[in-house]
Order: sequence, then structure tokens, then C-alpha cells
Amino acid sequence: MTTSLRLVAMTAAALLTGVCAPQAGAQPDAAAPADFVALSEVAPTILQDIRYDTAHNFTGEPVDGYQAPMCILTRPAAEALARAQQVFVAQGYSLKVYDCYRPQQAVDDFVAWAADPSAQQMKGEFYPWVDKSQLFADGYIAEQSGHSRGSTVDLTLVALPAQPQPAYDPGAPSSACTAPAPRRFPDNTIDMGTGYDCFDPSAHTLADGIEGEQLTNRLLLKKVLESQGFENYPNEWWHYTFTPEPFPDTYFDFPVAPSSLAG
Repeated sequence: MTTSLRLVAMTAAALLTGVCAPQAGAQPDAAAPADFVALSEVAPTILQDIRYDTAHNFTGEPVDGYQAPMCILTRPAAEALARAQQVFVAQGYSLKVYDCYRPQQAVDDFVAWAADPSAQQMKGEFYPWVDKSQLFADGYIAEQSGHSRGSTVDLTLVALPAQPQPAYDPGAPSSACTAPAPRRFPDNTIDMGTGYDCFDPSAHTLADGIEGEQLTNRLLLKKVLESQGFENYPNEWWHYTFTPEPFPDTYFDFPVAPSSLAG
């Protein structure tokens, strides 16, 4: 999204949410505090599929602030994921993360996208049954995200040995995130009932209609992660926050990039 279009859209978003649009030219944080680490250094066997570094997300474009496909977290959250990974591997699974620390500039990009009614190229996959004008009111888009505090992660499970995942083809036909697993994007994960970032009530962790293997898989993810100190956001089966958070009141804005981390 261009700078001028983003500022117009964010001004519209401010009117909807009561949040002031950021000033043009505002600079992001230069670097992360020393307590932040790359997940790959703490838990190298956890798979990573950082969607916001690519066009395969609900905006249809790489998101502002993602300069590398990497997971950055506070060290306590990363170490807790490493412990959870040991439990899952013993049961024949691996964790896979979709998003970890998220800079405020990325959240601002989401708000601008949500306020632009013309940007709907990904509706068929990510919000097939929700009117885009309702995304603010329904809580799918907000002006701040717990991800920006560094201890929240979006993740799922992959059966081992992990099968190859096909590259995303933006020109290929897409299916709704609520479709049966064989028709959704084949991202090599076990069936959780919906795809990742699915704006739909069926993505609620204990949603009505989610049963059998799908519910078993969600509860397995939940049980192990909770045993390591994570709390689930009940409206998204993939969304977990490590507690107690090292930075419960701070929303960071350094980019997702190796250069953001202390040497």
C-alpha cells in the first residue's frame, strides 16, 4: 500500500475507532530490547511459515515491518515454546509458527487495509462470510495487538515427518478458510477445522460444530501450550500469549529483521 493511500485509509480508520492516525514520517523503533531473541536460535526444530512476510495473508500483500521471514519473541516465550516442542515431538508432531512479534507499523497497516473497502482480493479465502465493513466492530482488526508486546504467537501443529508445503501461487484458485481440509490451502498441518487467520466464528477455539478430530487437535495444542504457561485467545484457535508477559504494557515497533536483535 502506498504511503499516501495508507494515510488516507488510516485517517478513515481513526474516525471509525477513535484512534488518531500516525504522523507522516514517524520512525519505527531502531532495535529490540536485549530480552528479545530469534526463535530459531532457541528452538531450531520449530517450523516457521511467516505469512505476513508474504502475499499469502488476508491483505494480499507483504505487510509493513516484515523485512525477513523470521519469528522474534521475548526470551521467556521462546524458551516456553522450546519446552512445548519437546512434548509435541515425543508425540509425533512439530509446532509451526505463522506469526510472532508483530511491529506496530504492521498493525497500522492492517488498520489501513481494513478501512479501504476496495482491497478485498483475499476475501474468498480469509473472510468469505464476513462483510469487510464489520471487521472493526467484530474485533478482527484493532489499533493495537498483543503481538507487538513480544510474547504472543500464532501457531499450529504438523505431523512428523513434515511433508513439503507447496509454494503459494497468487494466481491459483483459492478456497474458503472454512472449507473442508482437502479443499483449503495445503499448508501441511493437521486439521484444525479452519485455516489460519480465518475471520469466522468457526475459528473460535471451542466453536460449535467443531468436533471429532478437529476438536481433538485444537485441544491437544491448547493442553500442551497451557502446561508451559501460554493462554489461548478463545476467538482464535491459533493465538497464544505467554504469561506473565515481560512487557505487558509496551507495544514495540522495531522491524522483523535480524538487524533488530542485539548482536
